[in-house]
Amino acid sequence: MRSLAAYGVTFGPAFRSPAVLRLLAALFVAVFLAGCSSLSEKADETAGWSAGRLYAEAKEAQTDGNWVGAAKYLEKLEARFPYGRYAQQAQLELSYVYWKSGEAGSALAAADRFIKLHPNHPAVDYVYYLKGLINFNEDLGLVGYISNQDLSERDPKAARESFEAFRELTTRFPDSKYAPDAIKRMDYLVNALAQQDVNVAHYYMRRGAYVAAANRAQYAIKTYPRAPAIEEAMFILVKAYDELGLTDLRDDAERVLRQNFPDSRFFEIGLERKSAWWKLW
Repeated sequence: MRSLAAYGVTFGPAFRSPAVLRLLAALFVAVFLAGCSSLSEKADETAGWSAGRLYAEAKEAQTDGNWVGAAKYLEKLEARFPYGRYAQQAQLELSYVYWKSGEAGSALAAADRFIKLHPNHPAVDYVYYLKGLINFNEDLGLVGYISNQDLSERDPKAARESFEAFRELTTRFPDSKYAPDAIKRMDYLVNALAQQDVNVAHYYMRRGAYVAAANRAQYAIKTYPRAPAIEEAMFILVKAYDELGLTDLRDDAERVLRQNFPDSRFFEIGLERKSAWWKLW
């Protein structure tokens, strides 16, 4: 770092004490940085723009598919004009813009912030719907069963959060135009989550972890009693109890399965093999 003297700054004897010199140096640096900041501000082409112009540029960027640029305009709008309809609209649109730009985490944070700040806003049902969509599309485990990733390693967190957002939407705003689609997605999520638990139970069965398999099958049955995968969950429960030598529990589980699924394909498979119907492994 160059000395102050290099810039033509000299001091008399009274100003040559170390403490005074340090103070003056600090002041010089502060003034220098302030000047740099001023220059940086002047370099910002949006400096001095009105809220209306920032919003118009953000909308144009969205139309062009420039989601990163749109986010920057909306961020500047909210920062410079924190009050008024433009700021509120910017907060509303940021969640979608972040999502389209690939920033799912920021999108969810923006959605939660909007709900907290404007719980009674006319478009808050849309924000709940958007939260559900973001998590719905984030959970590749539910829409990509052909993946090579082990089923037991998939995290259903996004799917559960998606379901909760859709549930909140349909409960609080049953007449919302987004409710019908949310209900369909909820049905899918319930079936997919149930099937995921059944697949994990299969994973445990293949490894001889019969207690874990029985527990996961029971969880699926209790949590998603109407999902199509429950038939298979009941079958796994019977098989796990049989492997554990718990004949009474096995017989009870079989009785429930026969009562609820009298035409279960698992009975036919067992008969074709000419052995106890649950001996499929």
